[in-house]
Amino acid sequence: MVHSTTPKSFPPGIHVPSLTWFADDASQEIDWSTQTEHIKFLVASGLHGIVLAGTNGEAVTLSHKEKSDLVSTTRKIASELGRSDVTVTLGCGGQSTREVIAETKLAAEAGADFALVLVPSYFHFAINEDAIIEFFQELADASPIPILIYNFPGVVAGLDVNSDMLSKLGSHPNIVGVKLTCGGIAKVARIRAQFQPTEFCALAGQSDWLVPALAVGATGTITGVANLFPKCCIEIYDLWTKGKMKEAEAAQLELARMEWGFAKGGINGTKWVVAKLRGYSLESSHCRRPYPKFVDAKKQAWVLDTVSLLKEQEQKLS
Repeated sequence: MVHSTTPKSFPPGIHVPSLTWFADDASQEIDWSTQTEHIKFLVASGLHGIVLAGTNGEAVTLSHKEKSDLVSTTRKIASELGRSDVTVTLGCGGQSTREVIAETKLAAEAGADFALVLVPSYFHFAINEDAIIEFFQELADASPIPILIYNFPGVVAGLDVNSDMLSKLGSHPNIVGVKLTCGGIAKVARIRAQFQPTEFCALAGQSDWLVPALAVGATGTITGVANLFPKCCIEIYDLWTKGKMKEAEAAQLELARMEWGFAKGGINGTKWVVAKLRGYSLESSHCRRPYPKFVDAKKQAWVLDTVSLLKEQEQKLS
């Protein structure tokens, strides 16, 4: 078993990739009224961590200043709500090592605890396994905050951080884990077989396979579902950690039925249904252009019907 000395381990539990809300006008500036309301809801729900500028947060459309402002705003709200210790992770991206290193420094200055980082993919035809390993190692050497690898082949031209690569990267003292949006549950098991979770951990990239992931060594999930049903997600995690396996499995099945609405709805559908059920302005639920608006009435009805399956349970837990 590999033993590395990590400066800070990634906290187990349920982390949410927060949505980013924009004004419905030509400028599409961040709608700070809705944004603040949403962050207050997430922090107050008891989630273990907030991820800003992830895929659900439309990271590629955000400026450096907007990312910094999101972190500082979240920190301020968490402090006001008595949760100053809540984990804040910032999506740090770019198409050069130099650029991503700069973003990690910005994240640290703004108050983020961790950086969530995708593989640079613009020159995907030239990026091989060695290049990916070298990228993360150089980044981790320079970053003032620990790195969480974000493995999402679907948005990086199919580039995958495989188990051999994770085995090498996991031994770096400033790389603390991986978010697996590839659905690779076998990777979870292989990571747990090699590393202690405090050294290098694996997190499910969706909550519809949280229980299976926990069963083979995952420490939690980073899930968009928690933008609407945080307590339902926390309940599954708590049931599992308390040894209530049957109850956790039953709750998992219900959540999986509902989560298909998020998956099939996409980011614009997710924002629309969260706004609809949370009572936010629907005008603020549109993604930054050119991502299309979610305006098809038939799709709206299906997503609302599917996602509402957990509405009553979330209210009970609240």
